[in-house]
Amino acid sequence: MMRITPFSVGTDWAGQTLPLFACAVPAGFPSPADDHLDAPINLHEMLFTHPASTFLARVSGDSMTGAGIRHDDIIAVDRALQPQDGSIVVAVLDGEHTVKRLRRLGEQTWLEPDNPRYPIIRLNEGCQLVIFGVVTHVIHSFRERKARAVPPTARPRKRP
Repeated sequence: MMRITPFSVGTDWAGQTLPLFACAVPAGFPSPADDHLDAPINLHEMLFTHPASTFLARVSGDSMTGAGIRHDDIIAVDRALQPQDGSIVVAVLDGEHTVKRLRRLGEQTWLEPDNPRYPIIRLNEGCQLVIFGVVTHVIHSFRERKARAVPPTARPRKRP
């Protein structure tokens, strides 16, 4: 199961802003640079719509790579949001934390990974599922850090 590790965020940087380019940066064919800056953005305001109910967590495992969430990424999780069918959530299933896509159809609820190597988690009668919060953002770095291996418990289970 994918694991998360919550941690606290200092608010001493909450009022700081960063410059924002006025033009979008194309991901396709390059265009001439625009040297104009737009109004600065505040990452704290952008990431934390509900600061009192939002936390950051580090992800362990690769079951959500199809959703752009990779091992060692940091996710912002908002507990004030109501999870909907298709929301990526931090769930507690039978006492274990996991990050998965919440699925609902009629009276049925299940947790779905975004990696075909992992099985869908169907909830049987007697399972205890608590939705801890909705994932709103993911932060990952393209710079090399000291690699942390994917723990053996986060590797895919064989399908029965």
